[in-house]
Amino acid sequence: MQPLFLQPVFKERIWGGTALKTQFGYDIPNDKTGECWAISAHPNGPSVIANGPYEGMTLDKLWKEHPELFGNPEEEVFPLLTKILDANMDLSVQVHPDDAYAKVNENGELGKTECWYIIDCKEDAEMIFGHNAKTKEELVKLVEDGDWNQLLRRVKIKPGDFYFVPSGTIHALCEGTLVLETQQSSDTTYRVYDYDRRDDQGNLRELHLDKAIEVTTVPHRDSETNQQVDQKDQAVVTTFVQSDFFSVYKWDVKGTARFSDPEHYLLVSVINGEGTLIQDGVEYALTKGAHLIIPVGVEEFTIQGDCQLIVSHR
Repeated sequence: MQPLFLQPVFKERIWGGTALKTQFGYDIPNDKTGECWAISAHPNGPSVIANGPYEGMTLDKLWKEHPELFGNPEEEVFPLLTKILDANMDLSVQVHPDDAYAKVNENGELGKTECWYIIDCKEDAEMIFGHNAKTKEELVKLVEDGDWNQLLRRVKIKPGDFYFVPSGTIHALCEGTLVLETQQSSDTTYRVYDYDRRDDQGNLRELHLDKAIEVTTVPHRDSETNQQVDQKDQAVVTTFVQSDFFSVYKWDVKGTARFSDPEHYLLVSVINGEGTLIQDGVEYALTKGAHLIIPVGVEEFTIQGDCQLIVSHR
């Protein structure tokens, strides 16, 4: 049993840029590349295994044909999706449904609770996180009046910040932000406002106001994540969130650290630096921008080097 390295999938977006190339060295398709689907089994962009006996197989197929690698899970679909987002321009203001709503209204799709780790951002960067409406009626009126300054909450952000974004939360990344996103494996988004932007054909982008209003949590509630920091050998381990949907950590390795979690398969993304993963005496290079899965049952592995990793599991 060995780590599964993955080839990411890239998505063009109206708000995308070139940071995925300049910061991570990815071979992006164009200068409007907004999303790197780094660890994905979603049908809209499944990752491909890049090494070992399963090389060339998509992650969704591996999930179905070799469930033992993932602990023989009950879920029919791989539950998580790891992305890196380059917000070269403001993203649309949006909201996501929960599992129950998406199952009924989006052909059985999962809902979308997500979280963001701010890899980098411009000075004085901000994002939209939540709203100021106290009732649904006030929310509807502010949306209908287009009073976005009154409705939307803006918060200042900086590199290293972490935000948990439950379904029902109105949100948007803003210009000059590079983010690692861990989310449920869903591609359902309801746009609330898009700055009256037009696509390449000159058309206003579609909004989904009825569904958005229906699923938005009112009033907005900030979620407590109870972050904690621990020392593990020569690594600082930050626990960002442990939720019903995912748990997310940052491993900041400076030297040598031993890890073990045989009960979970781990999604690992190298966001900075470089190092080596050693498992069963075999060494695997960890370079900035690498993404991998450590299967269930791996009793112990070692990471050496100077690198930062975002790690998650179901």
